[in-house]
Amino acid sequence: MWLYLVRNYIYWYLRKVIKWFLRQTTKLCELQRICYAQPAGARRTLNVERSLRDSNRPQIRGLLTVLDARASDRSFYLGRSIQIPNAVSTITRVKRIDQCEYERFNNALGQCVNNIWSYMQLVEEIKTSAAIPYDCTNDVHEKSLLLLWDELMPNDRLENRVTKQWQDIGFQGDDPKTDFRGMGTLGLDNLVYFASKYTHLARQALSHSMHPIHGYAFAIVGINLTSMALGLVVDGSAKTHFYNTRNAPEYEDFNEFYCYLFWKFDKFWLDAKPKDLMEFAIHRKQFETTIRQTLENIDTVFLIDVPNDNTTDVLNR
Repeated sequence: MWLYLVRNYIYWYLRKVIKWFLRQTTKLCELQRICYAQPAGARRTLNVERSLRDSNRPQIRGLLTVLDARASDRSFYLGRSIQIPNAVSTITRVKRIDQCEYERFNNALGQCVNNIWSYMQLVEEIKTSAAIPYDCTNDVHEKSLLLLWDELMPNDRLENRVTKQWQDIGFQGDDPKTDFRGMGTLGLDNLVYFASKYTHLARQALSHSMHPIHGYAFAIVGINLTSMALGLVVDGSAKTHFYNTRNAPEYEDFNEFYCYLFWKFDKFWLDAKPKDLMEFAIHRKQFETTIRQTLENIDTVFLIDVPNDNTTDVLNR
């Protein structure tokens, strides 16, 4: 324990000395050096986030407390502004940024701040969606479920709302509502988005899942991948991907992230050629490990290239 405390003290002491030296020699604060030297994307945003979190300035720490609270407030992520311009102005004033550098610095910092707290809002939004149970008396839920069937099985009419036909697309029983208990409406949203936006890929994956030897339960695996995607976003592992996209993270971006995971898992499963579905847990763990290792690359961004039926796993920008 004491070794940890000593190491922590040395880190903070040296950091303060180095920051003071660089400020004196470059005439730029740490945030300016990051914004000017690092390219837009995860590399810059992660360093800005670290710098802000490590700040000892009371004004900065107070600002972060306010931003964190707003990002966690459901009323804000449902459309209300988190007041990013005001936050950037506060940071600029505290850091005493020279007037001639004001616009350049504000633009770069504003993009980072927007990405950081939009990501936090996204975390709260998807956690909320996962906590909403599927309700068969809710018309929105029911229409989404029926849309999933129509997108995946356009040539087969659903005979009844409760029917064994649901097992054809990978649900466990006659009524899919029981399978959404773990991921709530988030699991349904993800499946419907994949089937609607990437219909060809979704139907292709469904076809693969029906393989007599190497098949898998399409819908159940899809809900399991929702759990994986949620975990990657909540624990921050997916920040590299989301910070490297051009816009601040939103709910649709999570759907896109999920679609990539499903598309990639389908290929991963087929390449592995498992003996049966009992090996799912082993291959699921291996797949998640592969994804996490890829996300450790700070330049990673996942994209599905539909026309060419391939993906770009890592863009070196």
